[in-house]
Amino acid sequence: MASVPTGSGYRRQLYRDDAVVLRVQKLGESDRIITLLTRRHGRLRAVARGVRRTMSRFGARLEPFGHVDLQLAGSPEGVGSSLHSVSQVEAVALYGKQFLTDYPRYTAASAIAETAERLTPVEREPSLRLFQLTLGALKALAAGEHAGGLVLDAYLLRAMATAGWAPAIAECAVCGTPGRHAAFSVPAGGAVCPDCRPPGSAHPAPATLLLMSALTDGDWPIADAAEPPVRRECSGLVAAHLQWHMERALRSLPLVDRRESS
Repeated sequence: MASVPTGSGYRRQLYRDDAVVLRVQKLGESDRIITLLTRRHGRLRAVARGVRRTMSRFGARLEPFGHVDLQLAGSPEGVGSSLHSVSQVEAVALYGKQFLTDYPRYTAASAIAETAERLTPVEREPSLRLFQLTLGALKALAAGEHAGGLVLDAYLLRAMATAGWAPAIAECAVCGTPGRHAAFSVPAGGAVCPDCRPPGSAHPAPATLLLMSALTDGDWPIADAAEPPVRRECSGLVAAHLQWHMERALRSLPLVDRRESS
């Protein structure tokens, strides 16, 4: 692994990784701080110097929702500054360019990126499964084969599973009795049987729980055939379950436009 000197005498390592760009922030007059979810090193932040200048070599490659291959200067083990520096970047697939003018898909992508960031609270902690899920969801949004809201809900359900928060669907969340139960309780952990049903439980349509199961399993023929009222009820349960476990709301989730793209 190569290294480069810094003004303090500390030599920063150079290493490569591929990443999804989750968020960009302005820094000074010409720089940006890029929040990345990397394949091998988890979530990290890096300074991209001069990328806001019109003559920047790689500014257009560091936009949200892109899949990029980078060379970074910094310590993957967490030694020294928490901010890395981007020294090289190549575009693998700039998915954001394919739906920047499609508001439903853009808002779904924003919610996916925020969820990925929130589910990786510790920097430099590898999360390969979440990286793969995030990359796959953005690729699906760019392909446009499924409604953006369905792609988002499928992502949220699978991301919750990686965090250990998967809602019970095919069994009672409390006692484990198998079956498609008629009630759903977010505090209890999902579907609940009549004996375990707490007060205030929701009673979703059977088709709603079927849709949740299809999205979790990747059964897209069933998911795509779901009617709009079923999709709305499903998204409400998924959002409530996610935010209950996160203990705070996602800023981007209420902004998601769930109308189907034309």
